[in-house]
Amino acid sequence: MPLTTRVWSAGKLLLIIGALLSTYVLSAALAARVALRVREVKVPALVGQPLSSASAGVAGVGLTLKVDESRRSDPRIAAGRVAQQDPPSGSIARRGRTVKVWLSTGGVVASIPRLVGETERTAQLRLTQDGLGISAVSEVRSNDFAADVVIAQDPPAETRGTAVSLLVNRSDRAVAYVMPDLIGVNGARAADVLRSGGFRVAVVGQNEYPGIPAGVVIRQSPQAGFQVTPGDTVSLEVSR
Repeated sequence: MPLTTRVWSAGKLLLIIGALLSTYVLSAALAARVALRVREVKVPALVGQPLSSASAGVAGVGLTLKVDESRRSDPRIAAGRVAQQDPPSGSIARRGRTVKVWLSTGGVVASIPRLVGETERTAQLRLTQDGLGISAVSEVRSNDFAADVVIAQDPPAETRGTAVSLLVNRSDRAVAYVMPDLIGVNGARAADVLRSGGFRVAVVGQNEYPGIPAGVVIRQSPQAGFQVTPGDTVSLEVSR
């Protein structure tokens, strides 16, 4: 057989092998994604419910409930009922995941602290410690103030109330991205892509899932669709 004919035959064989391997990898990825999707449930709405109803609601869809020790002040929600939840209602979660809730203290009236000049995070912590809530957070972009700093509040400091509206400066804030869906993707490859984008990646656990190859992402935090910025930490749980 002439050399050119043998080279051509070998090339065709390599192309066929490559196509078969590509088909196998794609089929395995699709099978892993389908296997994971069947374990997904929709997070129920818990805000406004008493703790007993909230516990029964998450248990009914295969989730667990965790009550945070700190409470949220909300005059619209009676004391002892759920004031906030994470993940939010309607989001998709894996069976067995924990849903965190904060209970309402009701409409606690207290002296409003001075929050202007504080970072948004510090302001939130101070209000939580005082049993006060945040009624709204508005944003402006100005080079006259530092980024993520409260530049106005309502009601003003030293008055009494139950919740505070904050005006926060967002200038110089890092560009936000929408978190992609990494479920079913190779964990090492996903971590490399995230790190190249300036994110910190932490593999928080490894669990066995029948029918899913080792190293495939089975849980992620933040979930797909959430806004993230470079420097944020992304937690991945992979199969083993």
